[in-house]
Amino acid sequence: MDKALYVAMTGARASLQAQGTVAQNLANVDTKGFKAQLAATEAFKITGEGFPSRIDAMLIQPGFDASPGTQMVTGRSLDISLRENNWLAVQTADGAQAYTRNGELAITANGMLVTANGHPVLDEAGNPMAIPPAQSVDIGNDGTVSIIPQGEGPQTMAIVGRMRVVDAQAGQLTRGGDGLMRLADPEQVLPQAGGNSLSTGMLEGSNVDAAGALVQMIQLQRQFEMQVEVIRTGDDMAQSSNQLLRLGG
Repeated sequence: MDKALYVAMTGARASLQAQGTVAQNLANVDTKGFKAQLAATEAFKITGEGFPSRIDAMLIQPGFDASPGTQMVTGRSLDISLRENNWLAVQTADGAQAYTRNGELAITANGMLVTANGHPVLDEAGNPMAIPPAQSVDIGNDGTVSIIPQGEGPQTMAIVGRMRVVDAQAGQLTRGGDGLMRLADPEQVLPQAGGNSLSTGMLEGSNVDAAGALVQMIQLQRQFEMQVEVIRTGDDMAQSSNQLLRLGG
């Protein structure tokens, strides 16, 4: 009985934690470039003295769904959609380097090129990109940023720099608490993506399947309720056994 209660309890805990993961995916169904987080359970045998009768159901997060999201045409020159397995390098609040597929860019009042969340975009050398005053800004398919200075003609177009767009597989990255991706192995160095790494005037939407996530949430809720019912039934049976033992004594 103790084993059944323990397994049901850990299963209920894992189901509740998985609901949190699915809820986070649903909350980001409209977030540009968001990749759905995956969740699964794994059986873990509890070791120690005595007979190994307890199995712990543990929630594991094997990563994220790297499939591309829907493409939305915006026509805006600072909107970019990255090619598959390409990631835009940005600077975090602590000065470290992280990666995103949210290509909704903007230029701040002091000329910094930033993402929609305010993270500075990095250039090939790993430095935040500054854009001089310009009447137009153009981003090439290879990440090159060019401008036409204020008051000048098209013949004066000049290259400001090239954004750091890296080539990375899903297994090389892990999601941080701020939603940005970081290297699973901090010692690894990602290469600059070559050739046409992005498209301009477009944005990639979230790859979360809202309908599928809602169905998954309902399934997890039912699993949780069933596991709680097993705990309740086990407790009732334990009480009945204790009553029989008292009568027998």
